[in-house]
Amino acid sequence: MSEAKTVKRSAKSAEPVETEKTSPRAASERPRLRDAERTSKAILAAATKEFAERGYGGARVDAIAERAKINKRMLYHYFGGKDALYVAVLEGSYIAIRSAEARLDLSHRSPAEGMRELVVFTWQYFLDHPEFLGILSTENMHKARFLKRSARIFELHSPLVSEISGLLDRGAAAGVFRSDCDPVKIYMSIAALGSFFLTNRWTLSTIFRRNLSDKSEIDAWGEHIVDVIFAYLRP
Repeated sequence: MSEAKTVKRSAKSAEPVETEKTSPRAASERPRLRDAERTSKAILAAATKEFAERGYGGARVDAIAERAKINKRMLYHYFGGKDALYVAVLEGSYIAIRSAEARLDLSHRSPAEGMRELVVFTWQYFLDHPEFLGILSTENMHKARFLKRSARIFELHSPLVSEISGLLDRGAAAGVFRSDCDPVKIYMSIAALGSFFLTNRWTLSTIFRRNLSDKSEIDAWGEHIVDVIFAYLRP
């Protein structure tokens, strides 16, 4: 047996089990990597809240460091500065929603079921992650100036467009969807119907004298989005 291996006895068997030895250096680096990952996540979570609540201009590095319970030097060590941290928050926000969408596994669902799942998921995601809409609002005020610096942002959205295209093509072939749908416009319609309600519900509630924050109103609006999208998709 080589010197790189040692023999351990299995708890369930008397037979020897070979395992690779871990070098002392590798063993010592693991906790550091875990600590670095935890620190990075803590900084991003704190920065996301700060940017969502105060916008880019109002956000302060000191406040982010305080939220993350770290010193400011560590923040600069991990992210370099406010601009780079803001870009990382933008990327992280999009990665989170795109990763969650990927778990819907739309390519293995029927067209109607998959489209409904996408609509319901998007609405619920906006409800559960108000900071996402806050970050988008901030970046739109800057005309996507920071988002354009991201080298990853374009590739993040390609799988989503492809999955929606697949749903639309299979739906058209089955005769349940019209055949001239643009996948980007479909997604924009879904997102617009959800985000407009949530970002304007306070003024709309006042204007129309309806409590749009009531659960029944929120649930009804989610179904309304489904109805509107499917009415458009109908052949």
